[in-house]
Amino acid sequence: MLFPTATFAIFFLIVLPLSWLAMPRPSRWRPFILVASYVFYSWWDWRFIFLLAGCTVWNQLLAVRIHRATTQSQRKLLLIVALVGNLGVLGYFKYYDFFINSSQSMASIVGLEAPLSLRAIILPIGVSFYTFMAISYVVDTYRGDFVPTTLEKFAVYLSFFPHLVAGPIVRPGELIPQLDEPRNPRRVDTSRAFYLIATGLFKKVVIANYLASNIVDQVFGAPGQHSSLEILIGIYAYAVQIYADFSGYTDIAIGLALLLGFNFPRNFDSPYAATSLQDFWRRWHMTLSRWLRDYLYIPLGGNRKGKVITYRNLMLTMLIGGLWHGAGWTFVVWGGIHGVGLVVEHWHKDRPGYVAPPDTRRHRIIGRLITFNIVCFAWVFFRADSFSTAWDMLTGLFTGWGSPSPLVTGGVLLAIAVGIGSQYLPTRIPYIIMERFGRLPVVGQALVLAFALMLTNTLGPEGVAPFIYFRF
Repeated sequence: MLFPTATFAIFFLIVLPLSWLAMPRPSRWRPFILVASYVFYSWWDWRFIFLLAGCTVWNQLLAVRIHRATTQSQRKLLLIVALVGNLGVLGYFKYYDFFINSSQSMASIVGLEAPLSLRAIILPIGVSFYTFMAISYVVDTYRGDFVPTTLEKFAVYLSFFPHLVAGPIVRPGELIPQLDEPRNPRRVDTSRAFYLIATGLFKKVVIANYLASNIVDQVFGAPGQHSSLEILIGIYAYAVQIYADFSGYTDIAIGLALLLGFNFPRNFDSPYAATSLQDFWRRWHMTLSRWLRDYLYIPLGGNRKGKVITYRNLMLTMLIGGLWHGAGWTFVVWGGIHGVGLVVEHWHKDRPGYVAPPDTRRHRIIGRLITFNIVCFAWVFFRADSFSTAWDMLTGLFTGWGSPSPLVTGGVLLAIAVGIGSQYLPTRIPYIIMERFGRLPVVGQALVLAFALMLTNTLGPEGVAPFIYFRF
């Protein structure tokens, strides 16, 4: 079930009032929202609700056992069992065919035959996100940062439909305590909720879909048939498309959760205004960045064991982060580019006698230009379906100048400018809009929202493409 559809609108209009009616009695609300979330998830393929349920039971049982274990060795063994189960599920559904295909290619090079065959396994929507949330739960229990809750509350935490299929990745301590707090519909920040939903829909339905259908899909589909200018603008267009698509989804998710009375962590903070790659990863998919830092980079040793180990840990974290995004070597290269960039940035700062440059407008502009273009270079491998396509894209940047560029239209350039330029607006602007919207009477708010939805529907293309991150 996709957010910007009539089906979801009907679903939410039913769930929202029933949720608030049941909220005063948690013993009724939790089963209700659990059933609603499973209905939401089953809309795509009902069979995978059993996978979600199995993941829930497995991690709850192991978390409780870890919490009750009396020795450190028992706790560690139970944690390993929990991680093997979670990563095993993720590995089978997401990476089985990838590893078999890779092993077959390696075997053919040396004249051998791989014993296993491809299975064309269907990837369950959202499995990467709720698996990472489940890992957070058992690891936080192991570390003593969180005491296991009841199976019912954990099931709600893992399956809560606003974040279920594409994040944000919410930690146990960020959501589960909210399940016990009394919710008051009069205290819901509706101004912020409606602002996030409206802007998220506009970013997804208008900007992301427009760029995908008018330049990105054509250029990445057949780069050899397009001019250098079209390829260059196509790369920049994809950078805006993936930002508008993913940040638009999470904005809608955060807004929907707000209307239901719950707060989710922010997931994007103007990433294309970053002045370095380190700054970029503080702003892009922030919940994943923090997850990788706390559950991968720091356990590997972080920056506590010297410069060389720090650089190794950065590379491993980004390579694994790249593989998490997709079962393909192009994603590993994407993560590797970011890893190398982060290592270079740290090495530069670690040099003897290093002095940080002054925080001037000139240095910020230079840093933003360099960072944005490195990010866009990496996006080529992220979007390309093969290394051959990525190579054609990169070589096409230099071999087709002067050729006709019919795809580079005013609409495409405007969409790119809006997608990037909006990230340079003063941070107070959204708050001013939300404040003024909140002052309007109910009828006025309804009219503004109706106009925003009508504008989005008018400017958006016919039909709504699936969100990019659904396949991750």
